[in-house]
Amino acid sequence: MIDEIQVYTDDINKPGEFGLELHVNTTPKGRSTQDFPREITPWHGLRFTPEFSYGLTKELEAGLYLPYARDAEGTTHFAGPKLRLKWLPLQPKEGGRGWFLGANVEYAWVAPEFEQSNRSVELRPIVGYRDRDWLFAANPILGWALAGPDHDGKPDFSPSVKVARNVASGIALGVEYYAELGKVNNILPHQEQSHTLYFALDIDRKPWVFNIGIGRGLNDATDRWTLKTIIEIPID
Repeated sequence: MIDEIQVYTDDINKPGEFGLELHVNTTPKGRSTQDFPREITPWHGLRFTPEFSYGLTKELEAGLYLPYARDAEGTTHFAGPKLRLKWLPLQPKEGGRGWFLGANVEYAWVAPEFEQSNRSVELRPIVGYRDRDWLFAANPILGWALAGPDHDGKPDFSPSVKVARNVASGIALGVEYYAELGKVNNILPHQEQSHTLYFALDIDRKPWVFNIGIGRGLNDATDRWTLKTIIEIPID
């Protein structure tokens, strides 16, 4: 289940600060053939996920995802909780300029209608650079299945990249790229990989903070069109 379509950058809550984001995405045109029995496919689906976060220290942030999915028939399903811990020891200097480096670890319990491996761990390295005009970020993600037929100890490799340019105060335009390449020791043939390119708009003019993207699948194994948004919900 694609409950979060996001490249992690240098965003992190301050110590003691709560955060709430709503992730929403839909697939107007995507895969309708099941990869395994009882699977809920992306076709005409709507995914919405509240994400709660809390700043533990200047470098550590904890998070909880509660993903839901509405299938093509209109039934809503709870996909299972996910816990995460973000560590960002290298952060840009005051004013938001410089390199950032860290990692995010996630533990997920996933309903069998969405993944055959109903327990998994994800390691998401975070590396990038930002200055007054540009943002570059990359997440070379590794994911391990802890149960099911894919539980072989070998991680899946799913890299993602974001490039954005500020076009006005608090407004940035850019592209985001997401891929699923298979096991690190057994990369899939290109026609079986997933490659999606998003054109993205970022708004950071509090209280309005959100990301909007339109994604196009670049090969036949990828959902053809996906729309996504991430909305930051103000918490007083």
